[in-house]
Order: sequence, then C-alpha cells, then structure tokens
Amino acid sequence: MERVMSELSWYFCQQSELEVHLVLYGIKRDIFYQIPVNLIVHRPGFDFDNRKRFWHTLRTLAFLRSKIKNHRPDSILSFGEYWNNFVLLALFGLPYPIYISDRCQPDKSLGYLHDRLRNWLYPKAAGVIAQTEKAKRIYEGMFNHPNIMVIGNPIREIPDKPSIIKENIVLSVGRLIKSKHHDELIKLFVRLNKPGWKLIIVGDDAQKQQNKVRLETLINDLEAKDLVHLAGKRIDVEDFYLRSKIFAFTSSSEGFPNVIGEAQSAGLPVVAFDCIAGPSDMIKDGQNGFLVPLFDYNLFSQRLTALMDNAALRETFGLSAKKSIQAFSVSNIGAQFLQLLTAN
Repeated sequence: MERVMSELSWYFCQQSELEVHLVLYGIKRDIFYQIPVNLIVHRPGFDFDNRKRFWHTLRTLAFLRSKIKNHRPDSILSFGEYWNNFVLLALFGLPYPIYISDRCQPDKSLGYLHDRLRNWLYPKAAGVIAQTEKAKRIYEGMFNHPNIMVIGNPIREIPDKPSIIKENIVLSVGRLIKSKHHDELIKLFVRLNKPGWKLIIVGDDAQKQQNKVRLETLINDLEAKDLVHLAGKRIDVEDFYLRSKIFAFTSSSEGFPNVIGEAQSAGLPVVAFDCIAGPSDMIKDGQNGFLVPLFDYNLFSQRLTALMDNAALRETFGLSAKKSIQAFSVSNIGAQFLQLLTAN
C-alpha cells in the first residue's frame, strides 16, 4: 500500500497543473519510500497514544476533517480497507469526492464491525477502485455501488545492472506472515534437493506474528542453513531480483501482489499460487510463468523444477513477463488514476 501510494505521488507531482497533498494520520507516520520534494505532507500535531486509543482516535478524526475542510481538495484518494472506513466517517457530509480502494484479498472479512461499516459507508464514496477483475466481481456482490472500476497497481521498472551477475537463486519477497506460507516453500525447496541452487526470502516480521524465529528454527531442523537464507527487510530488493533466476510465491491471500510484478519487470519467470486475487492478472500460465491451484504443493514443485532444469524456458518466460508487465507501468496506471480523480 505504501509502495503504490509513493509511486502514484511521483506521477501526480510531475503534473504541473496539480497540487498534491499526502495526509499521514496512523499510529506510525514515518515515510519508508522516497517521495517527491513537491509533495506536501501533513501529520497530526500530536503523537498517537495507544493507551488512550479512543480519545486519540477521536482527535485523529477531527484532525482529518479539519485538514480537508481547510484545503478543500478537488478529489480525495484513500487506500486501505480499515482506513477507508475511517476516512469516510471523518469526512461524512462534506462535499468532496472520495475514491477508495481496499488493498487486501477482496472477499476477506474484516470482522463484524468493519464489515457492517463497509456495507454502510462504501456506497457513499464517489467510486470504489478494485485492483483486479475478480475483485470487482466480488465487490459488486458486496456493495451497492454504481461506480466500481478496476485499476491495477503501478509496477516500477527494475532496470538491468550489468555489474550484477545472475546466480542459481530462487527468490521470494514478502512479509513473514502465515498467509505467505514461507515454511511450506522452505520444506518444498529442501525436498527438491537441487545442488547449486539457493532459496532466498526477503522480508521481515509483521502483524505481530514473530515468524522469523519459527522459520529460522525450521531451517536449522532441516539442516538447510547453506540452502535457505532469510535476508530480512531490505532497501536493495532490486538487486535480489536481478541476482535471481526464478521467483516463487506461495501466498494464499492477496489484493494485488506488487512483488510478482516487480519480479516480472526484472525478467524473472514466476511460479505462484492462483490465489484471490492478483496473480492471474499478471501471470499467463505457460506463457510468462506458472499459475498453480491453491495449495497444490506437488504441482508447485513440478513447475519450479521445470524452471530450475531448463534455462531456455526461464529465458522465454522472463522475456515474455518483462514485456507483459509493461501494461502496469507507473505511467499507464498513474494516468488511469489521474483520469478518474480529475473526471469531475
């Protein structure tokens, strides 16, 4: 979500006729990805104290409403399934068009309260942005809204670096959370027993699950420290894409997995589960990668083996992936967002 918003901010801020503001109002308000110097950033003038959650939530609602009323924007873009409810509540009754987009698995329940809030609040938005066609079909059955459109994520270009040499690396990138099933990927890779190949997983703990220690224990138990490496959170993830030869993705729950697109932009063939939603929008099975039915680890192993054993197949898929993912370039996706947000 942060990556997409940062990419869109670069595109918007290049348009000379636009004044672009970013409002950060969550518990943490730091900026990880680089943003343009002409992006105007707003933060509340108080720290969010989770021990006084109710009071500081009310203060944040008031801050957001006041900020919007003061600036009177022509259009508002909100990301995040929980945050969208917050924005729609904070700005209830104001005349500014709000476009919202969930960034998770579209049929995922957010719990009784947030599900009811979405059913009540989402129809009041000017538009609902779905990341995939599958998500749009699901939303049409969930929300009584006449304006649901599909706009995928902008995928940044991963340019070649001649100084980086390809290695026999199977790469996976993603937060170390249970729905990514890194444990199963590790066990699968070790069972393949392919001398000279390594599995590298880039990503760190998230959602308070503390999975890194569990994965490290698994690697030790499998005596696979020389085969599997947990690289942690990295700012040089592009170099990992360029060093690797295959991208493997065992996630079972997505909104639109940017990492698949980034891997394709780097010319990597991808093996991924056909989960809801996103992989099927980027991967054409047997043309630029492999889509595998969810949790079919046997077929996943076969597809991964086919790529590890066949350099020509890797090259064919990689070239096709690099070409097909251009449909999701920052300029193409940014233009679609801009057309929507400036339509009125």
